[in-house]
Amino acid sequence: MSERAVHRMTADAFLAWHEQQEARYELIDGVPVAMAGARRRHDQVVVNALVGLGRQLGVGECRPFSSDTAVRISDYQVRYPDLGVDCGRFLDEALEADAPRLVLEVLSETTRAFDLVRKVEEYKSVASLRHIVLVDTGEPKIIHWTRSAGGDWTYQTSEGLEATLEIPDLNATLPLRTLYEGLAFSAKPRLVVEEGPPASAEE
Repeated sequence: MSERAVHRMTADAFLAWHEQQEARYELIDGVPVAMAGARRRHDQVVVNALVGLGRQLGVGECRPFSSDTAVRISDYQVRYPDLGVDCGRFLDEALEADAPRLVLEVLSETTRAFDLVRKVEEYKSVASLRHIVLVDTGEPKIIHWTRSAGGDWTYQTSEGLEATLEIPDLNATLPLRTLYEGLAFSAKPRLVVEEGPPASAEE
């Protein structure tokens, strides 16, 4: 007996369906997949980033958006980044970003490997995107992917609270000290090299 064919939902159908759901989903290969909730540490980074970028961008041509706004990857793929910046038309009833310029994802232990590889590749396929920012929560560290005018993607890693996320085309900067405000970090273990027991004194 043949297996029953899986019905793939289009992005348009998914967005209309998702609006009626209490739980949160993403569309992956045409199939709605439930999204896990975020921990407070993760959420604090998102709030800090949203406030920091919001103060600089205001309600001009480019506006920040939260994880309630979708980013359409393809006809069968829809993501909800932790934060983004949309430089397209602002439509009151829209469910997705019109021309997302930047997306920011806060890495978690459960999705870290996926976000660093597959999700980055998905975002790279969105024509309007110029910036993909991945934020670590275990240490003050970000990975910033940037698309050049010629279409090539390169990345830069910034570490330490004194570093700054620079986004020249949005006239925005986000110090990592601001991004991680309110969070503490555990000290990294130090490597101790044993030099052997002290020499005994001659009698």
